[in-house]
Amino acid sequence: MEAFWFVQVLKCYAPAQMPSLRLLKMPLFGSTFSPKKTPPRKSASLSNLHNLDRSTREVELGLDYGTPTMNLAGQSLKFENGQWIAETGVSGGVDRRETQRLRRRNQQLEEENNLLRLKVDILLDMLSETTAESHLMEKELDELKSVSRRRK
Repeated sequence: MEAFWFVQVLKCYAPAQMPSLRLLKMPLFGSTFSPKKTPPRKSASLSNLHNLDRSTREVELGLDYGTPTMNLAGQSLKFENGQWIAETGVSGGVDRRETQRLRRRNQQLEEENNLLRLKVDILLDMLSETTAESHLMEKELDELKSVSRRRK
């Protein structure tokens, strides 16, 4: 509809000696959107590292990292069997017994925290139940009052 209007305006105002302007269409109105085609993707390069056996990879590429170690607050730790273990017997003044005591205390506190959360949930359930019952009683009381007023 808009393209037709634009062409009509051009026909009225375009001079007779410029017939090409009469049929001029703006790209916004007449042409359709046709994006350029994207070139095909290059095939992914496949590495031959997966063909090498483990020992060859370790020798050629240096993939033998050993156990992970870190130094944290002057304490050297290594990762073995899923746990961080201190490399020295007494590290930074914290011995193994102290660590075990702290772990037990941490476990106790976590259990106590879980118990307290359970108690809070139970208390909230009790509170909501009591609130619902009180609302029902208030509603019944209001209904009884309205019935008694009607009788008078």
